[in-house]
Amino acid sequence: MVIRLLPRPPFAGSVALTTGLTGLLALLPVAAPTTPTATAATLVSPATASDVAAGSRTGPGRELTRPPDPSLLYRPGTQVRAASGAPAPPRDVSALSWVVADADTGAVLAAHNAHRALPPASTLKTLFAVTVLPRVPADARHSVTETDLAGIGSGSSMVGVAPGETYDVPDLWRGVFLNSGNDAVRVLAGMNGGWESTIRQMRSTARMLGAYDTHVVSPDGYDAPGQVSSAYDLAVFGRAGLRMPAFAEYCATVDARFPGRDGSTFGIRNTNKLLTGADGVRRYPGLIGVKNGYTTQAGNTLVVAARRGDRTLLATVMNPTSGIPQAVYEEARTLLDWGFEAAPAVTPVGSLEPPRPPAPPRRATEAEEPGPVARAGRAATPGAAPGRPGPGAEPARATEAASVTVRAEPAPGPSASLLPAVLAGTACLVASAVLLVRRAARRRRDASADPWRLHPLP
Repeated sequence: MVIRLLPRPPFAGSVALTTGLTGLLALLPVAAPTTPTATAATLVSPATASDVAAGSRTGPGRELTRPPDPSLLYRPGTQVRAASGAPAPPRDVSALSWVVADADTGAVLAAHNAHRALPPASTLKTLFAVTVLPRVPADARHSVTETDLAGIGSGSSMVGVAPGETYDVPDLWRGVFLNSGNDAVRVLAGMNGGWESTIRQMRSTARMLGAYDTHVVSPDGYDAPGQVSSAYDLAVFGRAGLRMPAFAEYCATVDARFPGRDGSTFGIRNTNKLLTGADGVRRYPGLIGVKNGYTTQAGNTLVVAARRGDRTLLATVMNPTSGIPQAVYEEARTLLDWGFEAAPAVTPVGSLEPPRPPAPPRRATEAEEPGPVARAGRAATPGAAPGRPGPGAEPARATEAASVTVRAEPAPGPSASLLPAVLAGTACLVASAVLLVRRAARRRRDASADPWRLHPLP
């Protein structure tokens, strides 16, 4: 035949192979183009002051800066992320550890050695109150015995609880918050199940709140070997307490009357000088508590909260080393002033929120399409309702089918519906390859039989 005598272009095989591949690729599903989105570190639109301070709240048409990195709070030194033009954190704070945080959102605006383990002194009473307030009924009354007051440490601060007298629980709590009375703590701990039981409960509460630096040995904060907390943990306790109405009321009380002997009363006054304005310390505007402390080992410690406008800030100060009188209060004032001024222009360096446990897998409901295990179990047991084993089904197999979650079964994508087309394209490609191989073999055979057939003379 004449067509056998015509020379075949050398690129004919490549053209055929390329055509087959093109046809196969045309049958494959094409992924939808993705739209670039802002990363966690990108500010898409201007955020409000509360957004930047919160690090988590959103609003219509707003995106926030990158989420807080908790690892920053474990680094030594001062940690702050301030925008250009924002006030620098104060450099004249001599405390070994401090934290400034938003009490509403839990966003940590700045911190210095936030997780350094230090003796907390009576600021540990914040954890005591958070733990015991919900457990002891507010309308209870208790007649105090000598046993209730046994074990109070030498030199402890006292409110004046006397054996043989009967006290209302609110009076005892005012003795704890205003006078930092270790005697009132002893009585309340006894009403809560005992000293050791209260220690265990406080440790459990600390872990539940994500305060892992705290180790409780003495619930009243009295110096004890191994008893430590941190500025971060104390801020966590103060924030948790402010969410409890009774705690918030007690810590903000300036003056009260405390029961004495034979039905008498005497006045007590809060020892938080930023709240009362005493001993040359000016009262801080908008202060709402929380608790101060002092021991020889801890030095001065303080947890305070103040409100200005729609923002409430917490400041924790542990053991100022400047030697200046009332330094713990003045350094807390400095930190609060900086926090209120800088909050709109800083990105949080951490959060007081406890770490969230992983959510349990959501179980499939009867209205949802069952997974492959459930379908197999239903097919094996005719008459079974969706999600329920049919008659005679094995209990273990029924449990296995019921435990299949929706997330375990991938939703069918576009590739599943195009599978027949892909297989057909693959078959065409294989057929084209076989045809090319057979034609190449035929050309070689013809060339060996008649070398002039493929190269005719002109």
